[in-house]
Amino acid sequence: MRENGRVDRPVTPDDTDAEHSADGARAADAGAGAGRPATDDLPARRPRVVLFAAVATLALVLDLVSKLLVVANLPQTHAPKRILGGAIYLQQTRNSGAAFSLGTSFTVILTAVALAVVVFIVRTAGRMRSTGWAIALGLILGGALGNLSDRLFRAPGFLRGHVVDWISAFGPNAEHWPIFNLADSAIMCGAITAALLALFGIDIDGRAGRHGRG
Repeated sequence: MRENGRVDRPVTPDDTDAEHSADGARAADAGAGAGRPATDDLPARRPRVVLFAAVATLALVLDLVSKLLVVANLPQTHAPKRILGGAIYLQQTRNSGAAFSLGTSFTVILTAVALAVVVFIVRTAGRMRSTGWAIALGLILGGALGNLSDRLFRAPGFLRGHVVDWISAFGPNAEHWPIFNLADSAIMCGAITAALLALFGIDIDGRAGRHGRG
């Protein structure tokens, strides 16, 4: 039949199949879109760089100031000072190893490792949107910088400096626990916090990871 110059042709089975296929594709796209949260609807996560830097700075400053006070007022020849009913003894020692006097024969290697850790954490800070990770990595960075400053600038020489330790827990002369400092405490607290965050599946960007999503 011809109408207004257009010729109508009969509908074939191929036309019906094509129309059904197009309808199915549109329905699938609509269903997939309903299952995905719109990007604009997701809450914005602000970087936690300021919090991270504040925690790292606080840990570093507390460690440096405490070491200056210990070196000035508690000579290595001084008898351990008992405080808090014997829970803590204050005595200055020098440590060529890592935190809690580990690896005392690898001072230069430990210094290189500390530098690598500092660089890695600083490079990671830009995508940090989790408050927990900002605190954890801030503590680790501040502690690492505190002990690294000793290795760079204290005797016996550059990259080989010995770290000032001054806290002996539950007894003098490391009777029950290696003598440590505030930097060691910051590193340990940060590492425990990071392990808990990873255990609960919280990513550094603040989103729940695979474990957190179940």
